[in-house]
Amino acid sequence: MLRPIMKYDAIIVGAGHNGLTAACFMARAGLKTVIIEKEDHVGGAAVSLSLTPGWTYSNCSYVCSLLRPEIIRALELPKFGLQVIPYEGGGVFNTKGEYFAYMSDHDALRRELIRHSPRDADGYERYSRAVMRQCKFIKPLLLRTAPDPASLKPRDIAELLYILKRFHNLGPREMAETVRFWTMSIADYLDQYFETPMIKAYIAGSGIIGTGLGPYSPGTAYVLLHHYMGEVDGAIGAWGFARGGMGSITQAMARSFEASGGEIRMGSGLDHFTVKDGKVRGVVLENGDELQAETVVSGMDVRRTFIDHTAEKELPRDFVKGVKRYRFRGSSGKLNVALDGMPTFTGAPKDASFLRGDLHFLDDMEEIERAYDDWKDGRWSASPYVDFLIPTQIDPTMAPPGKHYATIFVQYAPYQLANGEWDDANREAFAETVISKIGRHSPDFRKLIVHKEIRTPKDIEDQVGLTEGNIFQGELTFDQLLFNRPVPGYAQYRSPIKGLYMCGSSTHPGGGVMGAPGANAAREVLSDLGHRIDMGLSA
Repeated sequence: MLRPIMKYDAIIVGAGHNGLTAACFMARAGLKTVIIEKEDHVGGAAVSLSLTPGWTYSNCSYVCSLLRPEIIRALELPKFGLQVIPYEGGGVFNTKGEYFAYMSDHDALRRELIRHSPRDADGYERYSRAVMRQCKFIKPLLLRTAPDPASLKPRDIAELLYILKRFHNLGPREMAETVRFWTMSIADYLDQYFETPMIKAYIAGSGIIGTGLGPYSPGTAYVLLHHYMGEVDGAIGAWGFARGGMGSITQAMARSFEASGGEIRMGSGLDHFTVKDGKVRGVVLENGDELQAETVVSGMDVRRTFIDHTAEKELPRDFVKGVKRYRFRGSSGKLNVALDGMPTFTGAPKDASFLRGDLHFLDDMEEIERAYDDWKDGRWSASPYVDFLIPTQIDPTMAPPGKHYATIFVQYAPYQLANGEWDDANREAFAETVISKIGRHSPDFRKLIVHKEIRTPKDIEDQVGLTEGNIFQGELTFDQLLFNRPVPGYAQYRSPIKGLYMCGSSTHPGGGVMGAPGANAAREVLSDLGHRIDMGLSA
């Protein structure tokens, strides 16, 4: 019996946050739009799942920091259930029993910095101003399509002039500082402002998260900036918890999409794109269903889109080479842990407010670099960098009354081990390394564990669809940013196949739960289709 062929104006491949964002704007423009998703739930890397009774995990992405406020407003996400709760603070413990507490309150933070070093207190003022200047320069570029510097089209020339004008307006000194910033290591950058080892180590973490780079690697200063570009309730650089876990973001997006007439088909993933005469015609799903549309947008990364699901004969040879050169290099693992109660920390004052933020266990920058050395040798780090949070202190909906949930991001874990595979024994050994490090600062943490989920880079690839477990769909290095992301000449969300677009994090401006790639791709699609509409993304 022949299956009926469903026809749509647009098909979105993947119900991750960028696919949902693109789909929302396209449905609101009046296009008959469908999303296909292989899982039985939406969200991609921004999901909330219950793996043990009573607890809900943010299984992959775990904090809301980069989601663009313009997108939240335009898609009316609070109306559809999104609530972001800011957390204020964080801290780091060293092996000497000392701690540094980070607070969002300026005066409280200055007192804490002075407690460690008056020079660092003054240095932090200069550091904050310098980073905010960089944020001010880059943020307007997030929701704009990167220009093609090799093009003579009026739009590309205008965009290049826009960037050059913004750069020139910085002035000679700031222009030089910007070039240095984008190419420096985070370690060298922080040495300009701070002297206390564990303060530098605490700040440096944002420069190495999700990358196959160490704190002394050039380019990691920009990675820190990428994490500073978010805001919560107008507070620049602030982070928060999405109430109910990160899945509440994508659930709100799905409801916004369906309210605009969109359709979501779950439970069967993409088999291949159908292409004829250089134009996309639709998709064939793994279950054999065929969907037709002259516009298809892929939320998958560039390698999965064009190497795994597109016939190579349909693509230019140079483009295929560029896709194969695109680097992923997964370096992160994740533990989600159900706790029978709130753990204590020997180095922290009783009821310290900074425990409600992100916690780290580090002596200095060199400890992070040694962890990176392990990764380069194909081993998980013997003393890993961990980003440890207990969201249930702020959002108690994710655990039973009196219980807690810990999310633990781990750097570094290799995608491929030098010795052996990511079997159950190695996964447990990896988790034990992380738990042991936390246990040195929280003696009751281990005995409070009720259940744990372990995710290696291989698990993240297999379960979430992030190639090599890279959380950004490709490294955020200077050669893979702006008009180079993902492939020079194809940084404007279009592909060599007419009607086939990209909207995932392997496009500009990159990874994180930001939504900007999806919104930018939707704008290009609607422009190509002749829809001259205001997407409501003005600041």
